[in-house]
Amino acid sequence: MPNEDPAVLNKRVFQQVFKIAELSNLTEEEKAMYDSNLKAKWDYENSISFAEERGIEKGREEGMEKGIEKGTEKGKYDVAIEMKKEAIPVSQIAKFTKLSIEVIEKL
Repeated sequence: MPNEDPAVLNKRVFQQVFKIAELSNLTEEEKAMYDSNLKAKWDYENSISFAEERGIEKGREEGMEKGIEKGTEKGKYDVAIEMKKEAIPVSQIAKFTKLSIEVIEKL
């Protein structure tokens, strides 16, 4: 068997220890570069996270608006149907519901 590491060294805790050991051996310039790259990575991850949250929020808002519009439109149709059952003139129904006469006549 060639120079293989024992399986136990692949555990997460050992990986972290090895990472710390690597970092402690860096020169000041290498540490500065590492810190800069790490900060850039965190900034990128934070901007992605923020964009995802904003996208979800915007999607909810748009969904709510569409739902309200759809509900309002359905309400107009329901009112028009009830008014038509009461034999209210189509012109009056159109005036109050803002539906076209053609639409009301088809109900």
